[in-house]
This record gives sequence, structure tokens and C-alpha cells, in this order.
Amino acid sequence: MKELHPAHTRKAEFYAGAKATFPLIVGAIPFGIIFGALASTTGLSSWATQAMSLFVFAGSAQFIAATLISGGSGVLLIIFTTLVVNLRHMLYAATVSPHVRYLPQKWLLPLGFWLTDESFVAVIQRYRQADDSPNKHWFFLGSAVFMYTNWQASTFIGILAGQRIEDPLKWGLDFAMIVTFIGMTMPMLNSRSTRGAALASGVTAFLLRGLPNKLGLVIAALAGIGAGMLLCHLLKESREVAHDAPE
Repeated sequence: MKELHPAHTRKAEFYAGAKATFPLIVGAIPFGIIFGALASTTGLSSWATQAMSLFVFAGSAQFIAATLISGGSGVLLIIFTTLVVNLRHMLYAATVSPHVRYLPQKWLLPLGFWLTDESFVAVIQRYRQADDSPNKHWFFLGSAVFMYTNWQASTFIGILAGQRIEDPLKWGLDFAMIVTFIGMTMPMLNSRSTRGAALASGVTAFLLRGLPNKLGLVIAALAGIGAGMLLCHLLKESREVAHDAPE
């Protein structure tokens, strides 16, 4: 049996996943604190706020849901809005799927639940590294568990802070997550289709920022997805035409 490289053992991969996710978690900590503080001051109980982090585990969707709940929005609108915001996770799953399809369900179910923006960025870079490690899913697990644990702790701290801070948003801690998302997104804009999708969603979000119930964000997400798919199709066609053209 071939001996594993020390960096490819289960333990090494697990800790490497946590280590690779750490810089992104630094930005997520203030975001989690702000969510816990904000949600607990907008009508959600402390238990409900923590349960949302435990069982939903989707930062941006949790923020939007808490805001809509505080505004008295209907259940269907809340479900639809958070669903659209989280559609990007389908793209993450489709990208990671070829690398984990051999895993049993006892691995796929928790890893699917724990797939976040931060873990995706770290994990997909690991899977694209050209080595024969059989334990890259342990890297995924390390990243996911570290991120999940951090989010629960940050939410709990935010709940405690929300009981003592009148307006948690005035501290400006949410800016850290914005910077983190920019840092995650920029390296991934490596093609015309992804850059077009980002441009379309950004422009749409800016133009429709005044719509109620965060509908501008929903439309922006759909615009970005549509633009990306259209550009992929057009660019694929243009490449095929160029390939078939006579020399």
C-alpha cells in the first residue's frame, strides 16, 4: 500500500481546511455578531435567533429574513426572497459535485448543509490542486466545521450584545463582511461570463436599491444568474464558430 504524504492524512487535511478558512472567518465574525444583535432587537427571541444560525446557517439569508420579519412581511415573501438569495449555493454545489460524488450519503448530507461562501472558496482551490490526496473531503470538513462553530459563537455573542446595545448597526461592523465578500469574489472573476454576471447584478442592485422588502436584491441575483448563463452560451457558440471556420 502506498504511504500517504504527511500533508495528505485525514488529520492534516482537516486542520489545513480550518487554516485556509481562517482569513475569511475573521471577516465573518463581525457579521455574525451583528446578525445576533440585530435579530434579537427586531422581535426574534434569543432562542429563535440562535436556532436560525443552527438550522439555516446562511448569513445573508438570515439577515434578510430577520429584516423582513421585523417589517411584518408575509411568510411566502420571506421564503421566496431567501430562496432566491441562496440560489448561488446551487452553483457552488454543481462546481464541487464532481469532486465529492464518490462519497457516501453520511458525508454528502452534512457537507451539503455546511457549504457556505467561505468554505466554497477555500475548498474549491484545494480540489483544483494537482495532487493525489484521497482525503480532500477532510479538508472540506475542517473548513466547514470551523466556519459553522464560528458562526454559532458569533451569533451568541451578538445576542448578548444586542441586549446591551441599542443600535448595533451604528458600530459599522457589517463593513468587515462586505470587504470579505469582495476579497472572495475578485479572484473568481476570471472569465468574461463571471465578470458579466457580477456587473449585471451589481448595476441592477444599485438601480433597484429603493424597492421595498429587498426585492432589488432578489432581482439583481436573478439578473446576474441570467447574464452569466447567457454569456456562457454566447461565448460557447462563438468559440464553436471560430473552431469550425475554414482556415
